Order: sequence, then C-alpha cells, then structure tokens
Amino acid sequence: IFKYLPMYGLVIAFKNFKFSDGILGSKWVGLEHFRNLLGNADFYKILRNTLLLNLYAIIFSFPAPIILAVLMNELRNERFKKTVQSILYMPHFLSWIILGGLIMNIFSPSTGIVNLIIKMLGGEPRYFMIDSVWWQVIFTASGIWQSAGWGTIIYLAAITGIDPELYEAAELDGAGRLKKMRYITLPCIKGTISIMLILRMGSVMDVGFEQIIALQNDAVLDVSDVISTYVYRVGLQGAQYSYTTAIGFFQSFISLILVVATNMLIKRVNDNEGGLW
Repeated sequence: IFKYLPMYGLVIAFKNFKFSDGILGSKWVGLEHFRNLLGNADFYKILRNTLLLNLYAIIFSFPAPIILAVLMNELRNERFKKTVQSILYMPHFLSWIILGGLIMNIFSPSTGIVNLIIKMLGGEPRYFMIDSVWWQVIFTASGIWQSAGWGTIIYLAAITGIDPELYEAAELDGAGRLKKMRYITLPCIKGTISIMLILRMGSVMDVGFEQIIALQNDAVLDVSDVISTYVYRVGLQGAQYSYTTAIGFFQSFISLILVVATNMLIKRVNDNEGGLW
C-alpha cells in the first residue's frame, strides 16, 4: 500500500504536472525533466554532497555497530553489559531535533563545552558548525552516535547463534580474546555483515532529511545541500513537482544498480554465498 501503489506517481516525472489537470490530464513531456536535471550544475553539487556524506558513513558508521557488538559480546558482567547497551541504545529513541539542539549547544562558540575546554587550554574558540570541514566531521560523528548502539542488536543476535564449542576449542588451543574475535566471531557473522552492507548500499543516494535539517545552516550549504533537502526546497517549496519526481526516479534507479552490483560482488567474493538473492 505504502511502497508499491504510490509508484504510479512516478509517471509525473514524464509529465508537466499541474494540480488542476491531475496526473492523467497533465501534458506529457517525455524525458525533458531528466535532460534539465543532467544539465543543471546545482544537481551535480548536491549529488557530490550526497555521495560524499554517504561515503563517510560507510567508512566510519557502518563498521561501528560491528565493533561495538564484538566488544560487548566479550563483557562478562551482565549488569554492566545491560547498562552499556541501554546507554548506547538511548540516542536512537531521541528525535533529531533534540539531538541537533544538543550538538549545537555542545559546539556553541560561547557556551559550548568543547569551546570552554579549548579556552581553558589557552586556545581560541571556534564556530565549528559554520566550518565546512568540521561540519562534515560532526555530521558523521553524530550519525554514529545516534545509530551505532541500535545497530548492534542485529550483530549481537548473529553472535548468539555461534556454536560455543568453537570458542571452547579455541581456548584449548591457547587462543586469547583477540584471536577468538578474529578467527571465530567475525567469520561467523560474515553473512550478516554482507546482507547489511547490501542494504546500506541501497541508501547511498539518500541522506537522512531530519539529520541534515537539524544541523544545516546557510554557511555550510556548499557541503550540506543534498538530494533530500534539494527536493524539499525545489519540489515542495518551489512547487516543481515533476522535476523533483524525476530526481527521485534517478535516485532510485542508481540505488537499484548499487544494490544489484554489491550483491553480485559479495556473491563472487564468497563463492555464490552471502547475497540477498
């Protein structure tokens, strides 16, 4: 209902859609909006920003829940383990508006704790949120903070399915914790990691709208303006529905190619195992 039926609206991308005429009555323009899209210099800037922010997320955010899950699996004190899990899960349940407000306050040039520490050490305060480089660092780090704890659930579930006899045999052979992580835990959850990577590649063309809006400001638009914010600004505020539907169509098509390609690559590397299909 909510995924497949609305796909009928994609036909808007090939029409000059007007509310008064409706979808069926609007004029057919073929690939005109796609030609305008590919000829628009602004589109290449937002495409670059979208891909770069997602590249940082794959490099830094994707491994974070895997590392956390492996480390938490090594905790022996159950009470401490549950406390750590609860603390790590908490940011997932907070709105990005709340998290964005916290981040703005933490990095405030006048009252933020980061700049207060810099002043105490004799340095000059900086407005991190209007610096293009620092904004990308904070954006990536805040994404890890918000999602890493929740992401560990899947990997912890996969780890619990590992045969305990493997660990016992490794201990008899003199393997320490690091070797058990390397040669037992990580290889045994390789299939789960592969599937999560395929699903993650499907969202490479998409950056969370709420996180961007909560942290974005005019000073860093050159690195923070992504497809989702561009569609909101041009499509909803500028009422260019057909043009932004064409952007969405292009975005979904590239995502489909990335998912299929990643699935094929993983199956080839793993001898036709570990893919989604």
